[in-house]
Amino acid sequence: MLDGEDGAQLQCCVTVEHLNACGQATRRQLIRKASVILGRNEFQDIILRVHDAKVPQNYHLKEFKLFTKFVREGKCTVKLLPENIQVLISNCPPDRLNLFLKTLSIKHQARMSSKPMTEREKLNAGLPRSFEAISPLQLKDIKKVNEMRSTVAPKGPTDRTNRTTAAGRGQQVKRSRSDTNFSPVKANPSKKPILALPSRKLNKDQAAVLTAVLRGKNVFFTGSAGTGKSFLLKRIMGSLPPKNTFATASTGVAACHIGGTTLHNFAGIGSGSAPLEQCIQLAQRPGVLQHWTSCRHLIIDEVSMVEAQFFDKLESVARSVRRSTEPFGGIQLIVCGDFLQLPPVSKGKEKASFCFQARSWHKVIQVNMELMEVRRQTDQSFISLLQAVRVGRVTEEVTTKLMGSAYHQIERDGILATRLCTHKDDVELTNENKLQQLPGSVRVFEALDSDPALAKTIDGHSPVSRLLQLKVGAQVMLTKNLDVARGLVNGARGLVVAFESGKHGLPRVRFLCGATEVLKAERWVFKSGSGIHLSRQQLPLKLAWAISIHKSQGMTLDCVEISLARVFESGQAYVALSRARSLEGLRVMDFDPLVVRADPDVLMFYKKLRKERLLMQASMDDFLDNGNKKNSAIW
Repeated sequence: MLDGEDGAQLQCCVTVEHLNACGQATRRQLIRKASVILGRNEFQDIILRVHDAKVPQNYHLKEFKLFTKFVREGKCTVKLLPENIQVLISNCPPDRLNLFLKTLSIKHQARMSSKPMTEREKLNAGLPRSFEAISPLQLKDIKKVNEMRSTVAPKGPTDRTNRTTAAGRGQQVKRSRSDTNFSPVKANPSKKPILALPSRKLNKDQAAVLTAVLRGKNVFFTGSAGTGKSFLLKRIMGSLPPKNTFATASTGVAACHIGGTTLHNFAGIGSGSAPLEQCIQLAQRPGVLQHWTSCRHLIIDEVSMVEAQFFDKLESVARSVRRSTEPFGGIQLIVCGDFLQLPPVSKGKEKASFCFQARSWHKVIQVNMELMEVRRQTDQSFISLLQAVRVGRVTEEVTTKLMGSAYHQIERDGILATRLCTHKDDVELTNENKLQQLPGSVRVFEALDSDPALAKTIDGHSPVSRLLQLKVGAQVMLTKNLDVARGLVNGARGLVVAFESGKHGLPRVRFLCGATEVLKAERWVFKSGSGIHLSRQQLPLKLAWAISIHKSQGMTLDCVEISLARVFESGQAYVALSRARSLEGLRVMDFDPLVVRADPDVLMFYKKLRKERLLMQASMDDFLDNGNKKNSAIW
């Protein structure tokens, strides 16, 4: 079975439509809580069963089309061609829907490769009617279909919109690559395999977090930089129904990374500094109230930058507008972040309180988990150095290594180190000056925004700017994962070596990983405060002579120079240093051990939780073995 999941069953909303010859629905049935099961009948034909907890409806999947454009939103349509019936699936966890459709496509193509029974043979067989859930995908299924794709030649030209499988039965309505993350069986069997084993599975700690979430617990999970928090968060989002799951983050760029909105936009209560009664009134505005009442799962990323007073306000508002006495109004919270990284922004001279210091924190959060396995770095000595810096401990060995890094020659093939700065003004000035010093003319690339009138809102969320100025020789970095296997990841460093001919004049970039790529526009999508989706299409590049420490969160930099002289926040030095993939690719200028600080309140919080972890280790094992035991804290 692939990745430990069953791809043959879904729990979702289903609409079954019977169409006339013109494609209009003559009869429609809505099942809000449906079970959709892939199975086989007594003749091993594939059957789609839709169950409403009363009467199951079976549909023979012999000739059908798949409409898969909105799989990422938990939606798809299966159209049965001879019967002229379409089954519309919605509010389905996207990852489960993805696996379900892959299972359907591969099982279908494998079935079509065998000789079907004639109607006479079926009658003579005299088999009793039966239905059995289809077996999970096995390696043999993938191997069989891949062999078919490599041996069967295409039977003629295919239409650019409707593509037929090699068997000529099941069809897919083809969408553009940017709009779909799923590609069922395609027409040309000679192309790359349909499906391979997942390139990256959850480790034990990550799987424990996902298990707790799927069991409905309010979860806080943490971990040092590079432990895969963002990766896990996306897996969690893919495992929850999209319609009532809201993904938020403390900053716009972090929200954009997960396709969500800022926590402030979701809440609709401004800064939260107004009296509680006024905040409740703001949350009861029509567009905002709909968020609060329809939300069942609320994700908050980068929670270290959420202030305690704001968290308490949210908790009170949630109970009031949802008319519930349960913590956070009964909304399941999935909270993620590292309190030893960037803290909340202070207002004036008063130090801001951390989220875990909120009065309601312990009442709301049921389960605490920590990711221990560092994946960004592989050198154990560098990992140990970063862990020491994280907790503000600077030994002689750490000091020696970081001071020695000032002499590292990390430039290669004309690609310079990116300089991490504490202040964004330094970043802008450095990049502008360096670009001007290059010879040649400037190429300007303008973003295509879904709503130009909201350009400022989009600027606050997007990791790329509306206008990007480039020259040959410009130092750049990728702002999106394009091909992880080839090293083309968010934060990969490169150099513009040429511009393509033609009206678009796209840049060709040589990357430190060895790849040379012509970059095309990519799309970033996020939700605005009113709930509508906004997007920006732009080259996935930014100038990389310098970048701010705040904007570097979530990035892995393979060539980085850091000046820590102007560090002004606890955790800031750690965030900067932990962006580096290795000590060899890091150069620290003017290192002073005094700039490495960890907040004492945070250290006490983690110390207490780690003590609880040791005491509750047996409970953690029980929690994973069976979901019947109550756990208030797992560490």
